[in-house]
Amino acid sequence: MTTTVLIVGTVDTKSDEIACLRASVEQQGARAVVMDVGVLGRGGCVAEIANAEVAAEAGATLAEIAASGDENSAMALMALGASRLARRLHAAGRFDGLLALGGTMATDLALDVAAALPLGVPKVVLSTIAHSHLIPPERIAPDLMMRLWAGGLYGLNRVCRSALAQAAGAAVGACRAAVAPAGPRPVVGMTSLGSSALSYMKTLQPALEARGYELAVFHTTGMGGRAFEDLAVQGFFAAVMDFSLQELVNHLGGSCVSSGPDRLRGAGRAGVPQIVAPGATDMLDYAAWGARPAGFEGRPEHAHNRLIASVLITPQQRREAARAIGERLAEASGPTCLLLPTGGIEAWDRPGQPLHDPEGLAALVDELRARVAPPARLVEVAAHINDAAFCDAALAVFDDWVHKGLVPRGVVR
Repeated sequence: MTTTVLIVGTVDTKSDEIACLRASVEQQGARAVVMDVGVLGRGGCVAEIANAEVAAEAGATLAEIAASGDENSAMALMALGASRLARRLHAAGRFDGLLALGGTMATDLALDVAAALPLGVPKVVLSTIAHSHLIPPERIAPDLMMRLWAGGLYGLNRVCRSALAQAAGAAVGACRAAVAPAGPRPVVGMTSLGSSALSYMKTLQPALEARGYELAVFHTTGMGGRAFEDLAVQGFFAAVMDFSLQELVNHLGGSCVSSGPDRLRGAGRAGVPQIVAPGATDMLDYAAWGARPAGFEGRPEHAHNRLIASVLITPQQRREAARAIGERLAEASGPTCLLLPTGGIEAWDRPGQPLHDPEGLAALVDELRARVAPPARLVEVAAHINDAAFCDAALAVFDDWVHKGLVPRGVVR
């Protein structure tokens, strides 16, 4: 079956470049389908999906979009139409992966289109602002691949052609190498902060596999939480063990290490059984190469490496995090249990470690006891989150749900 790549760009201003990109895709034996998202005209390259069709998907005509006010509002409408159309076409099996190109305008649009496609669909964006601080983390699809469009601002040249050819190769190769996320074993989604701060997965993985489940662990440093939530809301998981929630604290504290406002909502909205714990909710992450967040002067911290560091939040901020956890769990439509390890919530809060804070832990425990209410269930565990007793408690809840038919039974080989 022929691999098909959807190329998204503004044909009115990037006609030659899109034609070159199409040729590069076709030279590799794949098929290219061009979606024109420009509003100024047709250009020399003929698109399979005309800009008028994209505009219609947004509920407008090209003339109405061009007259909407300015280029920003016009491209926002085209982004809406392109996102809706790409999602519908992919669901119908019309293409295998996305390849978009542009400067700031088309990159802005391409980010929306990439975010509209399911996790696992290859997404390549060739951009003059690739990896730029102009792009906020919440706009980036968790599985997006970006490449700098060097020399690509205006016209074709040897530098630009090289970038176009490599982007086409990346998209075609990703489509051909993609593996469908299918298999006989139900998947349990789990979150963790690496394996040094939180280590329960070392015990839980073999235990779940022995029960006939496949475990997928997501690193909660922003994009990992985004991917976890995307799959959870799709109902991809049979159940989740969401034990690392410091991305929620990061969101509340304005950190760049955030997975957005919907953290701890995907599984609940989809009715997926969820066992939750407040792992690592005692700290706010920040870029270790930058300045410490304002208002945290003098607070204890842990420098994990040259990329990421964490500063201890106050007891009051722990209560705010507990309230946010309680609010999100109250929204859940499926079985929900909060495991509350009263002995500690990450490795660096043990006695003698830099983030040891009994007062803060007591505030978190107290607030969670008050905020988690039926139908959500609260189970206190008189242990640290990294102790074997915590894993035993998680498995006890999980096994009970399997016995009651709330979680599908595993497939034991």
